[in-house]
Amino acid sequence: MRALLDRARTFRTRVDFNSGEYRKLAEGQYPEALFITCSDSRVIPAMITGARPGEIFELRNAGNIVPPYGRPGASGEAATIEYALEVLGVQDIVVCGHSHCGAMGALKSGDDLSALPGVDAWLRIARPELTSVLETAPDDPSLPEVSQGNVVNQLAALRSYPVVRQRLDSGRLRLHGWYYEVDTGFVYELGDEGDFRVHAA
Repeated sequence: MRALLDRARTFRTRVDFNSGEYRKLAEGQYPEALFITCSDSRVIPAMITGARPGEIFELRNAGNIVPPYGRPGASGEAATIEYALEVLGVQDIVVCGHSHCGAMGALKSGDDLSALPGVDAWLRIARPELTSVLETAPDDPSLPEVSQGNVVNQLAALRSYPVVRQRLDSGRLRLHGWYYEVDTGFVYELGDEGDFRVHAA
């Protein structure tokens, strides 16, 4: 923690806040994409994409889960999606899963999560749609089948939002599925045929 605190204290000395780029950020944000991914500390959207401040709007949670539209109660995910589309006018949404995901690992192993009731309730959102994958996926610690299946399911959940459907129908929105390999840095993209492939450099 000490190193993090020291870097935070010296942040403004390492960045030119007098530049036009940073002054412009104070006037508003105009991100190119909403990036939905896991809270995992090994997954850093700006590092993966090379994004500069102001270029991506992030939504992060355990397992990059998108609750289906209309669930009762307040939802930070629903609010973020709505804001990104209605206010910021984002035209691309990326759902990015990753290898070695703890949330997907808990689902695959069927861990007893009674001591973590919040985690258990959260993962219950994703569990039903992943049942067939969880039963057939091999016991691979990197969990590619489970994580990729989850990305596909979360894209389907996104489509349950009226604001998403309206923009898809009018051609104002594109959805993207990605799978990031933590140990290699490869980014796989979901193709039209439903398979994930490494994007050619």
